Amino acid sequence: MNKHLDPKSIEPFKVTTGPLPASTKLYSPAPGLPADHPPVLVPYREIALHPSANEPPVRVYDTTGPYSDPAVAIDVHEGLPRIRLPWIAARGDAAPYGGRHIKPEDNGHVTGDKLVTQFPFLNVPQRVQPGKRLTQYQYAKAGIITAEMAYVAHRENICREAMAEGAEARRADGEDVFAASFPAEIPAFITPEFVRSEIARGRAIIPANINHPELEPVIIGRNFLVKINANIGNSAVTSSVEEEIEKLVWSIRWGADTVMDLSTGRNIHNIRDWIIRNSPVPIGTVPIYQALEKVGGDPDKLDWSVFKDTLVEQCEQGVDYFTIHAGVRLQYIHLTAKRVTGIVSRGG
Repeated sequence: MNKHLDPKSIEPFKVTTGPLPASTKLYSPAPGLPADHPPVLVPYREIALHPSANEPPVRVYDTTGPYSDPAVAIDVHEGLPRIRLPWIAARGDAAPYGGRHIKPEDNGHVTGDKLVTQFPFLNVPQRVQPGKRLTQYQYAKAGIITAEMAYVAHRENICREAMAEGAEARRADGEDVFAASFPAEIPAFITPEFVRSEIARGRAIIPANINHPELEPVIIGRNFLVKINANIGNSAVTSSVEEEIEKLVWSIRWGADTVMDLSTGRNIHNIRDWIIRNSPVPIGTVPIYQALEKVGGDPDKLDWSVFKDTLVEQCEQGVDYFTIHAGVRLQYIHLTAKRVTGIVSRGG
């Protein structure tokens, strides 16, 4: 699914790797899938307590990806292992296609030594085949439990095969209904079927683009563990691949479940490609940032065709979720003219 490119040379660089303090990276196979399904290994960490505690290690949810696994050699020029490719292939619902070509405006028309080098491997995009399903929501509505659903169920349980001791008591001590309009129905043990049901009901999502096969799935919803989002991104002042991947790595080392690439300025496409190919967590964007760069920052030239092209471009790269700024109307554009940072969400 990846075509080798022959880009300009880029200085080799490394990012932070290695175990977290007193932590051991482990994996557990997700139950609930057919015996002939490709392996679905879910990561977790065990934190060793001080010997004086005289207690076993504490098992925790882990978002650090392969970066904290000493058995994995990280090469950012190769990208992370594409763990979801066999899962997607097993479903047989998607197929590769040519996709759109990278255009000069995708990187803000930057050229020469100002252009960030393209990622060395071109990820050939996939899309749904006629009459087939593609999204986790479609599978859930059809009553199908996917590998991603089994993965997140096991992950929510911190890779336990059974209910934690005292879980029912702690659940009974809380409130299932914390607001009349926002009821919670948190079970003491998460099953793949519960995950499927919550997605089908529109109460949870697994942001997992098939074009981001490096992704370790995560579920977001009212009846699941709280998830933390981190924001990174280059600006018009600086565009460094090394800095952005290191930001990504430290975001997940500190526990971020998802990361948004809020890049502005030039080189947006190429830097995002480096980020996605090296990200074990879902990557989100605000597409209007890049769409405005494509038209030179002139809102009068920002039409549906430019915005749609940006959405397709980012979907083919593997972006997992979007923030769509739907509240900017033409008659209010002039109010942004004297803003230091233009039309962005930073600073209100």
